[in-house]
Amino acid sequence: MRKDKILDILLKHRGKITGIFIGLSFSILTIWIGIVKTIFMFLCIYIGYFIGSKIDNNESIQEILDRILPLWKFK
Repeated sequence: MRKDKILDILLKHRGKITGIFIGLSFSILTIWIGIVKTIFMFLCIYIGYFIGSKIDNNESIQEILDRILPLWKFK
């Protein structure tokens, strides 16, 4: 019975819980390695997530790069 209630609470508030863990991770990393390195790390994680989600949706890497870097079209 307790597991069901805990799972229900976690699912109901998953956005808040995710936000808490992201904020906690950001604050710990900022204290540990500095703000610039932390922001760079989160930027790299976001870029990896973005590219991975496009691959999961069966989008072409070449099309993604053409949208991001239009200079490639002129080669």
